[in-house]
Amino acid sequence: MKKKEFKAESKKLLNLMINSIYTNKEIFLRELISNSSDALDKLHYVSLTNANLKVKKDKLEIRLETDKEKRTIKVIDNGIGMTKEELEENLGTIAKSGSELFKSENDDKKNMEIIGQFGVGFYSSFMVANKVSVLSRSINSDKAYLWESEGEAGYTIEEAEKDEPGTIITLYLKENTDDNNYDEFLEDYTISRIVKKYSDYIKYPIKMEVEEEEEDKDKKKVKHKHEHILNSMTPIWKKKKKDVKDEDYNNFYTDKFYDYEKPLKVIKSEVEGLTSYDALLFIPSHAPYNYYTKEYEKGLMLYSKGVMIMEKCADLLPDYFSFVKGVVDSLDIELNISRETMQQDKQIKLIAKSLETKIKKELESMLKDDRENYEKFYEAFGEQLKYGIYSSYGMNKELLQDLLLFYSSKEEKLVTLSEYLERMEGDTIYYASGETTSKIKMLPNVINAMDKDKEVLFLTNYLDEFVIKTIGTYHDKKFQNVSDANFDLSSDSEKEEIKKINEESKDMFKVMKEELGDSVKDIRFTNRLKNHPVCLITDGEVSIEMEKVLNAMPNGDSVKAEKILEINESHPISQKLKDLYKAGDIDNIKKYTKVLYSEARLIEGLTVDDPTELSNLICEIMSK
Repeated sequence: MKKKEFKAESKKLLNLMINSIYTNKEIFLRELISNSSDALDKLHYVSLTNANLKVKKDKLEIRLETDKEKRTIKVIDNGIGMTKEELEENLGTIAKSGSELFKSENDDKKNMEIIGQFGVGFYSSFMVANKVSVLSRSINSDKAYLWESEGEAGYTIEEAEKDEPGTIITLYLKENTDDNNYDEFLEDYTISRIVKKYSDYIKYPIKMEVEEEEEDKDKKKVKHKHEHILNSMTPIWKKKKKDVKDEDYNNFYTDKFYDYEKPLKVIKSEVEGLTSYDALLFIPSHAPYNYYTKEYEKGLMLYSKGVMIMEKCADLLPDYFSFVKGVVDSLDIELNISRETMQQDKQIKLIAKSLETKIKKELESMLKDDRENYEKFYEAFGEQLKYGIYSSYGMNKELLQDLLLFYSSKEEKLVTLSEYLERMEGDTIYYASGETTSKIKMLPNVINAMDKDKEVLFLTNYLDEFVIKTIGTYHDKKFQNVSDANFDLSSDSEKEEIKKINEESKDMFKVMKEELGDSVKDIRFTNRLKNHPVCLITDGEVSIEMEKVLNAMPNGDSVKAEKILEINESHPISQKLKDLYKAGDIDNIKKYTKVLYSEARLIEGLTVDDPTELSNLICEIMSK
């Protein structure tokens, strides 16, 4: 029999199909099942307009068969079938899609969920097979034909026998190599897994006889084959709400996304418009072990016409919502030729924008109506929301700032910025940073602010202060760090009085400043402290907590906050310093300065450069 050449730029193009376009060998089965699904769709569609063609939709099916001895895989459908000419056109011409042609020649395109559009999926078979045969009989003919090819060399077509219309594709698998194990595609488990992964929602049953171990009447284990339907057919997101229980959603989530806990929230969305899609999203109850690492991959499962295209489509989620799991199913997505990735087009951007709005709305709803679960969510993923504001230089602040929570000194619980505004007087939102809320409560300036009946937000996450700086203002209200040099709730007369005392003590402070060098920008008395003898405040954009964070970063430059040592003017230590200076005891002034500065550093959670020296100085002073 004469072998025919492929009509496209055959050898080179077929080689490209097999070796370059597809990156994952197992998708050959997805492509063949999709072609069979198209054949069944075509038959069903034609039967609707042809009174002489009697087709029972519930009898349409796809069958898979494997033979380990012959090393073959068969994909069988009872669909529309192909004539000799159609075999010639569809399989003899690479990149000619019979499905796309069928769709273009019929009017009801909107309701026709034909999967194939490029005509190249069939050739993915040659990634795993050294020979492929297609036995097909069209509903319009009583003759069947056999198309066979061993790849680039070409193909043959001959008349054959087949009792019923439909198509049987037979793959003769390649021999195993050091790099590839083709035998795995003969295993029931592998076939079932691939179907479940990619073709679970093909709307026709995909049947296969699966070998199972059973006990016979003598209690001996024997193996029998039983027919199984491998696919679910109807996706859970396509089912009516009344037909799905919460338990069904939870089971789907734990099964598909390998989580041991049910999700905090289920988000179902059906959108019709410029871009139509169905989405079933989940907000997890906890962060995966690798969530805050480079190894974590964000993304939603992407389906098109019942076929899984991508397991993790990153383009559908912004980074700040990367914790969301789920699926998106759309007929409108433009795919690339391999159907493994998407074209970068406006449809994807429209879906992503719509999902972003939906997710934010659902988080706001949880914050309002289910505060306990929202706080659980925030504990796991709040850092990601903060990073979304900080990393965008504030561009996303309007979207995300109302989702943030901070511990309130007045409420003694987590509050939103909006809730803070409802209670505040004036135009300033006060905050303080530290490792824990208990440590922040003990900071001298925090105690001072709370004594003045000011509500202070406690920032305990390393990103918090950077986020506040990035937000800048909230509804025209400015933020104020209570440990900043500009924070002063004293009256005008009190300010004038302390200014006068500091002026009188400037020579003493000069001596003390020389002892500390560039460790501090300034030293002064203050009337803002209650019982504490000393504290550190900062002048400038970098606070003490920001200094800690920046210096803890790998390969980060050494950053120093401009520190001011403040001494409580009403504390006995203040008079002690004045007496020592008046007596000309400069040596002890210097020792006291070192001790006071070290104490102030310890209060702020900073390290002391020479703990031994500090210990000796304290003991020396105490012994006098």
